[in-house]
Formats: sequence, C-alpha cells, structure tokens
Amino acid sequence: MTDAAPTTAAEVAEAARIISGAGLIEAFGHVSARDGDGFLITATRPLGGASEQDVHRVDAEGAAPEGATDVPLETPMHAAVYAAREDVNAICRTHSPAAVRAGARGQVPPLVHGLAGLAGEVSVCGRTDLVTDRAAGQEIAEDLGSADSLLIRGNGAIATGHSLAEAVVRARYLEERCLVGEGIGQEEGWRTDLVEPRARWFEKETTRAWAWLRWRYGGEKEGSR
Repeated sequence: MTDAAPTTAAEVAEAARIISGAGLIEAFGHVSARDGDGFLITATRPLGGASEQDVHRVDAEGAAPEGATDVPLETPMHAAVYAAREDVNAICRTHSPAAVRAGARGQVPPLVHGLAGLAGEVSVCGRTDLVTDRAAGQEIAEDLGSADSLLIRGNGAIATGHSLAEAVVRARYLEERCLVGEGIGQEEGWRTDLVEPRARWFEKETTRAWAWLRWRYGGEKEGSR
C-alpha cells in the first residue's frame, strides 16, 4: 500500500459504519486511526450511525479529552498497538461470529482460499478479559507481534492496517477466512509455495475490496446522531 494520508474523523466514522453494515460488530466494537502524536477513536454509541461527531481524539496513552464519557474501555489496547508498531496506522476491533468462534477455540484457521489472504498474517491471544489498562494493552501488542490480525479468545478480534482501508478489508476477510476454514484441519491449509504466488495480487484485491465495501456499506446514514 502507498503511504497513508492523514485520516479524518469523518473517514473513521465511515469505516465504523462499514464494519457495522458488514456484520463485523453489533453493540460492541470500535475503529481508530493514528493522528499525529495521538489517535482518533470512535465513541461507544452505535457504530452503524456514526458521524464525525462520534469520534474522539485521544493522546498517545489513550487519555480521553476533558468531559468525554463515551470513550471505549479498550482504548488502551489501541494505544499499546500504536506504540509497539510504527507500521500500524489504523485498527478495527470487531466481534464477527466466525472470528469469535475461532478465537474461542484458540486456533488460527488454515488459509484455504485466496481471498482469506487479505486478512494478512493472523495470530491468536488467550486473553478473555477486556483490555482496559496499559499492561493488558501490552499483552495484546505482544501477542499480535508482527502479525496483521489477532484473534482474542472468546472476545472477538482486531485487524490492523497501514491505512484505514487496509484495516477494514483485513477485518472483513479475517471473518471470511475463519468461516471458510471452520472444520478444516491445519494440514489441509495452503503451503507456502501456494500462498506466495497468490499474494502478489493482495494489494490490488485490497483496493478493489475497499471500493466495494464503501459502495455497499458506506455513505451517510439518516439520523446518525
């Protein structure tokens, strides 16, 4: 992907509406994007109706602006990942059904079809509690390591990206990877020699997938407040 331009609150809100429309969240979930020495993050109001007024700017530690009472409890998780990974500029925190099931099993599903590769490298974390402080956030960042997406045991997943578009696409295709890979043994997954030639198309497919997701689920919603 090319270098990401600064992300606006309106773009973060659009990404929130997209992941909601795509069924990657219900009541719980959030979207963030790096912003200078801090980051933008969605409020705890329903993401399907998010507008730019539903996006807060917090500092690098995740501290909320004065008077804000609707910053997600797991804001420290975003702060920890941004601190650990200079290449990450956006994060989607999701609770999509197949990804939740995969996390509950504690297993990364095998990659058995090409578009599953759009989720990037996937890791898994055994944590079950919410990530509400710095120590817990560091645990998540360590389990993510250099991977692109992380399944959290019984508690959904996160998908990261160099750009907001990449994070959203990874979240969508992480769910597809988990869905298609259910019940398939690791020994049936693609070998490296199968993945590598297919991977040369991932960047173009990510661009196309983002365009489709915006067309299908983006756009302003009436009564977004």
